[in-house]
Amino acid sequence: MTIYEHEVKALISAAGVPVPRGVVVRGTDFGAARDLAEPLVLKAFGAGLVHKSENQAVALGLRFSELEAVAAGMRARLEPAGFLVEEQAGPGVELIVGLVRDPAFGPVLLTGLGGVWTEALRDTALRLCPISEQDARRMLASLRGAALLDGWRGGPPVDVDAVVKLLMTVGGPGGLWERLELGEFELNPVIAGPSGVIAVDARHLPGETPPAAVTRTTDFLPLFEPRAVAVAGASTSRPNFGNMFLGFYRAAGVPLVAVHPSADEVAGVRAVPSLERAQLDQAVDHAVDYALVAVPAERCAEVLRQARGVPFVQVMSGGFGEAGRPELEAELVAAARAAGTRLLGPNCMGVYCPRGRQTFVGGGLGPPGSVALISQSGGLAGEVIKVGEGRGLAFSRVVTVGNSADVTPAELLRWLARDPETQAVGLYLEDPRDGRELYAALRAADLPVVLLVGGRSGQGQEAAASHTGGLVSDRRIWEAVAEQAGAALVSSQDDLIGVLAYFQAHGSRVTSGDQVLVVGPSGGASVLAADAFDLAGVRLGALPGDRLAALRGLGVVATGNPLEVPVGPMGRPGLVAEVVDALGVPYRDVVAHVNVQAFFTYGDAAEPLYAYTRALAGAQAARPATRITLVTRNGECAPPGAEDEVRRIAAAAGIPVYRSMEAAAVAVAAGGRYGAA
Repeated sequence: MTIYEHEVKALISAAGVPVPRGVVVRGTDFGAARDLAEPLVLKAFGAGLVHKSENQAVALGLRFSELEAVAAGMRARLEPAGFLVEEQAGPGVELIVGLVRDPAFGPVLLTGLGGVWTEALRDTALRLCPISEQDARRMLASLRGAALLDGWRGGPPVDVDAVVKLLMTVGGPGGLWERLELGEFELNPVIAGPSGVIAVDARHLPGETPPAAVTRTTDFLPLFEPRAVAVAGASTSRPNFGNMFLGFYRAAGVPLVAVHPSADEVAGVRAVPSLERAQLDQAVDHAVDYALVAVPAERCAEVLRQARGVPFVQVMSGGFGEAGRPELEAELVAAARAAGTRLLGPNCMGVYCPRGRQTFVGGGLGPPGSVALISQSGGLAGEVIKVGEGRGLAFSRVVTVGNSADVTPAELLRWLARDPETQAVGLYLEDPRDGRELYAALRAADLPVVLLVGGRSGQGQEAAASHTGGLVSDRRIWEAVAEQAGAALVSSQDDLIGVLAYFQAHGSRVTSGDQVLVVGPSGGASVLAADAFDLAGVRLGALPGDRLAALRGLGVVATGNPLEVPVGPMGRPGLVAEVVDALGVPYRDVVAHVNVQAFFTYGDAAEPLYAYTRALAGAQAARPATRITLVTRNGECAPPGAEDEVRRIAAAAGIPVYRSMEAAAVAVAAGGRYGAA
């Protein structure tokens, strides 16, 4: 369906968006335009004339007497359905305001520099609808060209309140995004000046409105802490993944039964012919809450049809939608629903929960903790578990979801946000499946959430007809989701672990300030630290000028933040705490860094390093409103076991430890964003 510009302008004008005065001419008589103030703009409209400039379907700066001749030339080239004649808007800052329906996250609002600058500079910001007034102002402030709105080189400032009102009319609660059959919608350019805004061009390409997502409520405790587990797919002759999981579960000590069509026993575990028999025959002392299926993809639906009475079934097998066989995946979901069970996966590794003796990794269970993880990759989840536990993370719940054909990241996050055992959640996602529900769950989660997203470089709208559609990429959508939901968006597995470690240590700590202090030895390291924190978006405030004399009394010559202090094997262990007290600033974060190499190059024992760490531990205990973080630069120079002892002392005091300034900066930045949200 084609919607012409004048029809779109009538719609937005009724919503309160200012548009130029104009008339529509369908023949050759332009008399109706006589009362319009010159100069005039002539635009041809018709099927296929989406981009008027490229089709030479627009002419500016015309007098009334020129309209008929210019229109005749357009008519000969374009065969238009008619013409729109408008008063030409005065000069101002050209902006773009657009809407597009993202395939995963639904309606998205975009704004930025418009007109000829839209594609040349790509200086835009986006948010998911509905936006708040604060969102609108942050969008405008984030533009590289934001200074143009304040008046540039003597130019008049723009009426920013009018721009904000326009953004709210389009993307705010009750805005146009709710009333349009949204494919793509664009006002470009909008001329913004001292006296307001005016939309001089408008485009709307209708699209289909997808059905609303259905929110399901499930108690996932049996998924993480099952009374008994069944494994289908283990072999009596050729060990496979099913046998591997039987071994994991036997080692964990969970009540266990194997499912095998003919054997009475598999790898020392009692076997029954079906999941249904596992329940009916009471094959174990407790009811089976969780079943793992590791049979060929073609047989999985048959196994699920027999799972009546089992709350959760995980399909480890691949070969479904991810392999180009969506019909097989649909059959799997239908089988699960017919049996009344919830399906985890397919194409996933399962669940890890030390409290519930749930595991999909070898090497035994780690200590139960407060950090949860939802991952679409089983391999990555296994790495985060093992590497994270090596760095001091302790997990409450880890769940891999694979294709998320039934159980989704959104509903798992909603449950984990209410789980008393969980204080922070990490997510690794590639395709959120239910993006709008995930966004709602992120906004509702009253605990820190860390996002790592794979495949963010692809275009969400590859063949977009509007500038808006072409500028909305997957990467920028996820940035908007994190910004609006107050989640931390990281770019590597290492940073995912590092930020979770920060929240494990500091997540519940209430801070009293908003400034960050970086303190430690070595001028060069301090300069590089400033760069790392600036890159992470962390502001290091200036030192209070009236406290510098007090610092000199401690033997510290203050030059700025980062602050250089003599920390080392010959220094006072408690100097950092003394410096913080002398400054008298309610810092929300203090990042203390040491050069571990110096302790062992200029000293021959680890005790001074341990004493320094114990002093930091005491400082943290005495300052509950400040979050202290330790960076052990050059930690590889320590003898075996020394770093582990430092981490042990710090962990007992709730202090996270990092080996690099870059990793600490990312974590501290995440903590600041969560606090602000």
